[in-house]
Amino acid sequence: MLPRGTTDISLARRATILSGDIFGSPRLTPRIADIRLLLCPLARNDIRTVRCLGLNYARHAAESKMPEPKYPVVFYKPATAVTGPLDPIPVPHVAQDPPNVDYECELVAVIGKEARDVSEADALNYVLGYCVGNDVSHREWQLARGLGKGFDGWAPIGPGLVAPSAIPDPQALRISTFVNGEKVQSSSTADQIFSVARAISFLSRGTTLAPGDLIFTGTPEGVGMGRNPKLWLRDGDVVEVELEGVGRCRNVVQFERASTTPPPPPSPETERSRL
Repeated sequence: MLPRGTTDISLARRATILSGDIFGSPRLTPRIADIRLLLCPLARNDIRTVRCLGLNYARHAAESKMPEPKYPVVFYKPATAVTGPLDPIPVPHVAQDPPNVDYECELVAVIGKEARDVSEADALNYVLGYCVGNDVSHREWQLARGLGKGFDGWAPIGPGLVAPSAIPDPQALRISTFVNGEKVQSSSTADQIFSVARAISFLSRGTTLAPGDLIFTGTPEGVGMGRNPKLWLRDGDVVEVELEGVGRCRNVVQFERASTTPPPPPSPETERSRL
C-alpha cells in the first residue's frame, strides 16, 4: 500500500489523462475539445465503487419539486454500468416497457489516493482527475422499484481524465446535454448544493475512498422527467454530455432486440416429466 497522501502512480499510468502535469507531460488543455478518444479512461478492474449524488443542483431540486437536501443524497452504481465516451447505451428488455429512459449530465471526480476523514479544504488534493459522465436513469424502475440506474452501460464517462491542475475551480464549469443535436440541459457547476470538495469530505467520513473510485456529483435542471411534455430517450437517439474544459461523451441509445433464435427442443427428461 502506498503511504497516505501518495497518488496511486500505477492507476495514473493506466488512466487516460488528457491534461495536466502528473508526469511532467505536455499540457493538452487548449485543444481538449479536438481530441477524440474511443476507450473508457479507466479500466473496469480499476473501479471499486461508483458513488452518485442525487438532487445536488438547486434548480434541479426545484424542477423535481423537492426541497434541497440537508446532507448529500448518495446512491451507488455497479462497475458494470461504466463504459466509454463512444459506447452505446444498451436498453434491456425490462427497461423498454415503459421506455422512460432519461439522461443526466454530471461532473465526475476520480479519486487518486486513499482518502479517509479528509477536510473540505484538503479534499480536492485527493482527486486524480475529472471527466464528464451520463447518469442514465429509468424513472419507473428508479421511483417504483428502487433500481433503474445500474443497468449495464448506464454510466458512460470520458472522454479522458483532466488533471486537477487544468481545472483549478470545479465549481465554475459549464455543463450541458444534447439529444440529437438539441441542447436540453445547460447550467453551471456553480449551482451545486454540495461542492465537489464538500462531497468528497462527506463521503470520506469513517470510510476510505480508494484510488479509482468514481463520484458522480449530480445533474442540473433540464432532465427529461422534468420537462413538459416529458422527453424520454428513444432507440437510436444520440446523447451527448459536455463539461467545460473536459469535452464530450457521445453515446447512441440502443434498445436490445428480442432473440430470433428458436428455443432448443425439450430434453427427454423434460418430456418424461410431463407424462
